[in-house]
Amino acid sequence: MTGRRRLGLVAAAATLLSAAPLSAIFDTWTWLLQCTLTVALVAGAAVLTRTLRFPTWAQAAGMVLVLLLTLTWMFPSQEEFLSLIPTPGTFAHFGELFSEAGNDTRAYGVPVPDRDGLLFIAALGIGSVAIAVDLLTVVARRPALAGLPMLAIYSVPVAVYIDSVPVLSFIVGAVGFLWLLVADNVDRVRRFGRRFTGDGRDVDVWEPSPLAAAGRRLAIIGVAAAVLLPLIVPGLNTGLLNQLTQAGSGVGGSGTGGGGNGRINLFSALSGQLTTTTTTNYVKVTTNEPDPFYLRFGIADVLSDEGFSNRTPTGRPLSSGLEDPRQNPDTQGGDFQTYRADVEITNDFAQALAPVYAATVDMDGLDGAWSYDRNAQVIFSNRSTTRGQKYSFDYVRAKYTPNQLRRSEPLPSDSALVTQLTTVPDDPAVEALVEQLTDGLDTPYDKIMALYRHFSKDNGFSYSLTANADGNASAIAAFLENKQGYCQQYAAALAWMARAAGIPARVAFGFTRGSTRDGDAYVLTNRNAHAWTEVYLDGFGWVPFDATPAADVVGSSRSAWAPDNDRRAAPEASESATAAPGASSSAGTGSAARPDRDVDAGAAGGTSTPAGSGFSTTALLIVAGLALLLALLLVPALRRILVRKRRHAATAPITVSSSTAAPPGSPGVEVTVTTETIQAREDAHAAWDELVDTMLDFRVPVDPTETPRHTAQRLIREAELEAGTAQAATLLGQAEERARYARKPLRGEGLTEALAEVRKGMSASATARTRLTALLLPPSVMLRWRTDLGESSTRWMASLSKLREASSRFNPRRMLANRAR
Repeated sequence: MTGRRRLGLVAAAATLLSAAPLSAIFDTWTWLLQCTLTVALVAGAAVLTRTLRFPTWAQAAGMVLVLLLTLTWMFPSQEEFLSLIPTPGTFAHFGELFSEAGNDTRAYGVPVPDRDGLLFIAALGIGSVAIAVDLLTVVARRPALAGLPMLAIYSVPVAVYIDSVPVLSFIVGAVGFLWLLVADNVDRVRRFGRRFTGDGRDVDVWEPSPLAAAGRRLAIIGVAAAVLLPLIVPGLNTGLLNQLTQAGSGVGGSGTGGGGNGRINLFSALSGQLTTTTTTNYVKVTTNEPDPFYLRFGIADVLSDEGFSNRTPTGRPLSSGLEDPRQNPDTQGGDFQTYRADVEITNDFAQALAPVYAATVDMDGLDGAWSYDRNAQVIFSNRSTTRGQKYSFDYVRAKYTPNQLRRSEPLPSDSALVTQLTTVPDDPAVEALVEQLTDGLDTPYDKIMALYRHFSKDNGFSYSLTANADGNASAIAAFLENKQGYCQQYAAALAWMARAAGIPARVAFGFTRGSTRDGDAYVLTNRNAHAWTEVYLDGFGWVPFDATPAADVVGSSRSAWAPDNDRRAAPEASESATAAPGASSSAGTGSAARPDRDVDAGAAGGTSTPAGSGFSTTALLIVAGLALLLALLLVPALRRILVRKRRHAATAPITVSSSTAAPPGSPGVEVTVTTETIQAREDAHAAWDELVDTMLDFRVPVDPTETPRHTAQRLIREAELEAGTAQAATLLGQAEERARYARKPLRGEGLTEALAEVRKGMSASATARTRLTALLLPPSVMLRWRTDLGESSTRWMASLSKLREASSRFNPRRMLANRAR
């Protein structure tokens, strides 16, 4: 096998190795099998065409053709000829796969399942990179440049993966690139025929070369530095789900596990956020709801022996719309009110879940990287974070009363919610307590209220930040025994007990209303992080219950159906009671003040902007793009105007002295031979340059070998100038001649008037297209720019040549050779 064919096979293998980072995107290895087959067939086509000694263009065409046939075979549209030859229907199918891939990138989070659109993009991309790497390595003999398309593969997971791409994938890709460089170098040496050491001695075929050993050492050091430096240099990791909720194997344990199952520990670091001595602003939210509930961003709904953890969010893009509880036929009434909220995230709060109020029905301000999980009712992204985000959303709040919630019936035993969200660890003590508290109660609401009232100071419960920070089952059972803890223990214990009573329940995470205000906006900090319980009641959906003592939580909120356990005078339940979360806020010392605004005023009376008002972001971008394009088109015209204005600097009147006769054919102005010869020549040359540029603008040929007088006469003939304009052109030619050859040249503002007259005459005789070109894209300006660009390129190339020659003195081969001598 010749060196070129061998090098082509190495280029194909290196391309496959560089695709290793894609393993972080796909959930299975189907993509690898398809990409391996694609690259193998492309490499086979390259070997065949080179064996048959095809020209370079035929080699490239053969690889492209094989790639097309391979994609047609792998992703058929059922309209192919002989199941392999593509037809117009095949290319239409490829377009559908492109569209499907675009939708899938917005609908799925990494790792993504095997979707035809995404697999098609992967096979097409890797196959195209394989062709580019082969041509750069084998044909152009530039293997270093082949690293650019290989790097493009690595940039894909870097762009869509929130966490760092696994180090092993980078190492595999780097090894493939180094293998390609080594193979090219070995092929060059083999073609040369002999190997040498640094001192010029011949090296046996199997003897290691000192130069090769030095190269291998440098390669190993480079890869090691690229891998280890990011680990050594401290980085910024300020995401709340990285601080408040470290990824781990579940809620129990250390909370910093490998995260292999994709769960997030929403409990392990909550205590650190609440007990830290520093306060950091995270969110600023403005809403026209007078008494809002908690801002919510995540849930934990998986309960096992290790405690509560959450599932990886999945859903559809925000552009597909959000669910509206008012349109749910299973909703049992309720007085829904619509509110508007504006959220501004600081740069210290970067996470993949967006804080919103419950029952969000419309979102504005987040791009296509964000999706909605209808089961968890959270907005998430696998490609972006909340850092520095600004967005607005509409949400609804229903007014329920305890009597309305009592109408909720128990869910069927075969309901998916009951099956998934009522499982609890086996703990006889907890089961006995739940049985005791709910004995004789029939409705789910009465049962959950009995469990809710258990967490009161009258029953010995108290708030303490020194309690165990774990959320595992043993810690929750211990909390029910010692009755000391903070929000995570209260929320997890109530959710566990609700599940034990047969009621679906989960733990929600977010922020209280805090105690800091900036005008009408709530300023939420790390100290306002909070957890509470959500219970599912048939016909009403997920209903929040916060069992944590209200007086000990800054910015806490209570409702008519779940009042403060420690208030002595609980409000009477009535049909007219305001039952929205926060409608009957706790009277504890930590309650936040309410915005002094009318509920009925809605968004019109607040600081929020209605959703349909103003220009959309897309429209503004289009207008800005058009304005930028128009400005760029006007740059040559503006440059031409500025040059013309600078040249019209001659202002002195032109007269003729008694010793100098007026030139024949000059206009009826007096011309004086001035004694300021330097300035006069400059004015005449400027006027002549302007005339030459005007001739170029109106496409009149310019011959630099002609005298100014002959040029003026030819201009009169070719442009068909009239008598007055012809006299002006003659004056300009004579002024330039005198500036070049006479001892006393002409000067005066008559030159400016003559230029204007000539330009007017040339414009009158030119076509409309020529006039438009002279106005918007003056050929004189474009020609001067092209000339300047060519001269600059020449100077840059000369400078680079000098730099390359100077840097060659420090070539490692020369240094080793000099040291050996």
